[in-house]
Order: sequence, then C-alpha cells, then structure tokens
Amino acid sequence: MAWLLKDGEVLATLDVASSIVARSRGLLGLDSFDGAILLSSTRAIHTLGMRFPIDVAFCDRKLTVISVTRVPPYRICLPRLKARCVIEAQAGAFERWRLRSGDRLEVRA
Repeated sequence: MAWLLKDGEVLATLDVASSIVARSRGLLGLDSFDGAILLSSTRAIHTLGMRFPIDVAFCDRKLTVISVTRVPPYRICLPRLKARCVIEAQAGAFERWRLRSGDRLEVRA
C-alpha cells in the first residue's frame, strides 16, 4: 500500500495499478471506494460499468495535476495529451482534499 500526498500532507491511501490488467479493472465492480487509485501510463479513462461517479485528476510525469474533473458512470473522457497517469477517487474526495490543477502530488510507499 502507498500514500498520496500533497504539500507533505497525506490525502489518502493509494492503490497503484501499473499492469494492463489492473489499469483495465480500475474501480470497476466496486460499490464505493475509500482512498485513491493511480493508473500509470494512462491518458484517458472511462466509467463504463461503474456504479458511482468518480473524481479524476490527469497528471504529468512529475505528478503535477494537469486537469481535474468529475465523471458520472457510463461516460468516456477524452485523452489529455500531456497526461502520463490518472488518479481516481470517489466523487467528492478532491473537494475534501482541495485538489486543483497545478497541485504537485507525491506517492510514498
């Protein structure tokens, strides 16, 4: 398990999905999710088959947030060309964490 941090403050526990299978599965099949998931090597996401809306942060290689959006179930997001990874959490988490474009994140194991 890892931790997601912003400015040295722990935001949430973090699952890191680095394999193709783990990235494809993401949060599918869950009724809710406490924490966040990092989808590495990803520029776009979908919520087809999701049971709840999610907050999505598209990040560059340095984990700087490029854009933040909320995605309801059964939607497809257009790719963000500068993104190299995506962080997903249950809708409302980013508001609690005050996560915005331009924020620099950190992952600690």
